[in-house]
Amino acid sequence: MTHAAGVYATLDEWIAHEAIPCSLDSRLDFNAAVDTMIGTLDDSVTLLGFGEALHGGKELLLLRNQLFQRLVEAHGYSAIAIESSFPQGPIVNDYVLGHGPASYEAVQDAGFSHGFGKFEANRELVEWMRHYNADPAHQRKLHFYGFDSPTDMITDSPRQTLHFVLDYLSSVDEVLGQEYRHRIDPLLGQDAAWENPAATFDPTQSIGRSQEATTLRIETEELISELHVRRPELVAKSDGRRYREAVHYAVIARQLLNYHAALAQPSEKRQAILLGIRAAMMAENLAYIASREQGRGNILIFAHNSHLKRGKVQWQWGNETVIWWPVGSHLHELFGRRYAVIGSAVGSSPVHGIGQPEAGTLEARLTSVPGPVRFIPTHQALPVENLASLPLRSGSKKNRSYTEPLNAQSFTDFDWFAALDTTAYSPEGWPYLKD
Repeated sequence: MTHAAGVYATLDEWIAHEAIPCSLDSRLDFNAAVDTMIGTLDDSVTLLGFGEALHGGKELLLLRNQLFQRLVEAHGYSAIAIESSFPQGPIVNDYVLGHGPASYEAVQDAGFSHGFGKFEANRELVEWMRHYNADPAHQRKLHFYGFDSPTDMITDSPRQTLHFVLDYLSSVDEVLGQEYRHRIDPLLGQDAAWENPAATFDPTQSIGRSQEATTLRIETEELISELHVRRPELVAKSDGRRYREAVHYAVIARQLLNYHAALAQPSEKRQAILLGIRAAMMAENLAYIASREQGRGNILIFAHNSHLKRGKVQWQWGNETVIWWPVGSHLHELFGRRYAVIGSAVGSSPVHGIGQPEAGTLEARLTSVPGPVRFIPTHQALPVENLASLPLRSGSKKNRSYTEPLNAQSFTDFDWFAALDTTAYSPEGWPYLKD
């Protein structure tokens, strides 16, 4: 990063001098804060992550919307990618481009995973993008993507991704496409067997290592090999963009089958393995999205802090401590200085079960300066003892997605912090709050 780094004696001195206060209610001040922040990033940054401290935070989503709008208007951004299933994303993208259904209600379920389509802030984001694209003065149209793997609590059947590839292959070579379809379709069986929610916690409930699933993994490898071997012919008969899309969907199918196989494998490290595969799939999706947007503009990536951070993630899963490398660590290796990331923090939020941060914690210090929102860079040189003794704030027993308060590692995990005094709950989505 190209910073004029300062050296401060204490954390409080650093925060007092470096914090950029703003409000979501004042676009002028907010845009000026964003401009200042973007001006400190390396000129090569093409992927900017914005992490949310928890799911379901209304102000966090509104901040994301205003950030993206400013990035589009002033900083050459052409796309947003959010923590939602990649295969479902094209449904929303068609809508923002003015194609397909005429109403948001027609895409809010089919185009999003995790129930995220019901969040009012996501509706506002998508409608703003559609309105922007409808203006003839905007020659560069905005694109919407999901980049999550089709896994989480219920893991998708590989049917959709494989059929996407088979449809492509049939469109350029009907005989070859039908040959692969006749080999693959009998192995797919019933989607309900693949998507059994009980498999999330019980490997005996997964069909991922059945004879049919194992044979399907081999057939998928052969399909990918076929696509690679016949690249010149297939590109000539279609085009490079469609070919690369088909290859990527084939890779998703391979990774999805690997995930199902891991679901079926008893292991003390089962959750860490599954989360690691999910993160790698996310990274592959974002690398593909970056290739699609190359030459058009930059990309804002929106997901939970724990996904976008550079360092390892450590969660407590029952009695098990689960550690894995998140998508942000993969992006750091894949893109280097082209990837930058903002992590968010919340002072308190009673509705989310988050009380006032304890004295001395980073959240308490960040929200002690004027707000209600403040952007703060992490690059300043600070005495090691200031970070080594940094206490952690207590978490939430009400919102299960608030799992990682900021800590000393956050200074290297993120390039900037966005600290909010509070955030309300967006009740439209699936319930993150415990009763």
